[in-house]
Amino acid sequence: MQVADPILQTKNLNVYYADKRVVTDVTLDIVRNRITAIIGPSGCGKSTLLRCFNRMNDLIPTARISGQVLFEGQDLYAPSVDPTEIRYQIGMVFQRPNPFPKSVFDNVAFGPRINGFKGNIDELVEQSLHRAALWDEVKDRLNSSALALSGGQQQRLCIARALAVQPRVILMDEPCSALDPIATLAIEELMRELSEEYSIVIVTHNMQQAARVSHFTAFLMADDTRIGHVVEYGESRQIFTNPQDERTEAYITGRFG
Repeated sequence: MQVADPILQTKNLNVYYADKRVVTDVTLDIVRNRITAIIGPSGCGKSTLLRCFNRMNDLIPTARISGQVLFEGQDLYAPSVDPTEIRYQIGMVFQRPNPFPKSVFDNVAFGPRINGFKGNIDELVEQSLHRAALWDEVKDRLNSSALALSGGQQQRLCIARALAVQPRVILMDEPCSALDPIATLAIEELMRELSEEYSIVIVTHNMQQAARVSHFTAFLMADDTRIGHVVEYGESRQIFTNPQDERTEAYITGRFG
């Protein structure tokens, strides 16, 4: 599926760990200001693909790619590109909440401070916490340890921390898997609100979650040699109600995976 104005693109992307290819020939256009879900069974390369979008795989010594990953038309893997700068523009929220052992305020202020932010840090922290739907719950405990927050609050704090560096894209790797149903619904509602300003890519095992929150869905699976590839990609309502590939239908109806 091609779109008129993608914010992220992969073109014939292959990912390797040492000599082992784990993802093959992925060509995707990620739509601007929409939520794109990446679904598929364990071991099909979902998180590996997600980490290509902000070069987190660079932190794995044996990882390498072929093909292209483009952000606003720029090759993210060009020699002149600083991966640290990319990670400010393409933020990431991980599977388990990982607040720093600092105060709530210092968690949100951390990124802007090390990035040389010159504006009003108090306003930026408040704005980021508002956007993460957390301000009302923590405004009277900004100097308290972030580790004292509930799991759902910690995950929203991590989203606020990502927002504070003013990214263009937010990557989320199973952001609700460690949360209870109430916290999960809060994160899902937040994602829908954020998609008006940010482009979001989420990896999830939860089919209901993908169907609820995403505008577009890519289904990955691994072949007999455990190499992941895209089986089908399209609008979520089509993927979940009228999949074009029988393997997609088998997966979303629970017949495998």
